Amino acid sequence: MREIIVNGIKVRPGQSLNIDIAIARLPTHTLIDLPVFIRRGKEDGPVVLISGGVHGDEINGIVAVRRMLEDNLIQPLRGTVILMPLVNVYGFLSNSRTFPDGRDLNRSFPGSKKGSLASQIAYMMSSQIIPQIDYGIDFHTGGRMLSNYPQVRVDFKDKKGFELAKAFGTHFILDSPHIDKSFRKEAYKQRKHILVYEGGESMRLDDYAVEEAVAGTLRMLQFLEMVEKAPQPKPGIILPESSWIRAKVSGIFTSNVRLGQEVKKGQILAKISDPYGQVKIPVKATHNGHVIGLNNNPVVNAGDALIHVGRSS
Repeated sequence: MREIIVNGIKVRPGQSLNIDIAIARLPTHTLIDLPVFIRRGKEDGPVVLISGGVHGDEINGIVAVRRMLEDNLIQPLRGTVILMPLVNVYGFLSNSRTFPDGRDLNRSFPGSKKGSLASQIAYMMSSQIIPQIDYGIDFHTGGRMLSNYPQVRVDFKDKKGFELAKAFGTHFILDSPHIDKSFRKEAYKQRKHILVYEGGESMRLDDYAVEEAVAGTLRMLQFLEMVEKAPQPKPGIILPESSWIRAKVSGIFTSNVRLGQEVKKGQILAKISDPYGQVKIPVKATHNGHVIGLNNNPVVNAGDALIHVGRSS
């Protein structure tokens, strides 16, 4: 049988363990732990990581992993599931994407034992968690006032990852090359395959995005023959490329489209007007595709990202 050891603790077949990894202390000297929940089946099989809160203000992913734990949705018949609802505790405490020093955990890998806080957490993930896993799904959302429709992002060059993305079975599969110093790229360098799920926006709960995150995870685990039952998949649309349509002028932004909607080149998607009714500028689609991201801020400046359109194959 495969040996699985997390933070020096051996996980035996059929065991369910909750492990707290001590990571650092707050300025108040309060110890901060990183809770890790491990569910191992009696039969040997793949090891899958399910993580949320790499960015501390992305709440939907935290809630999705919590729901899987709370409702006891994942009891693998074979293999092991490692659940980490909240990776960036510091960002969560301050309603922030980053750490107190402004560093982004998802741009800090592989990290360093003696580096910044973000670097230390990245080092722990790189040395303690990534070596144990085969696959993973990392939950994210859009930024502040930027909402993403449920989508899985994967580097299409990663054939196994692309296969898992299709098994996840949500609305869109977007080609997303690995980014330097990201969690996903560090895992890939260690020959692991991690998907990124995007749904909703930061600091705002989106029930549908959470539901799709949970359902897709169960479908992926069923594909890996780790669980028996999973919801039916969506007819996922493959998007080899995407781009944001940006504001050409500043003003009040009013959208005519909804997330997930199919659009045609030249179609008027929104308008930008001034506060006085003197100026109205149409925002047009630059190519055919689907709306996968939308700015919810009614007041925009020239150059702001407005509508994210994925181009289908």
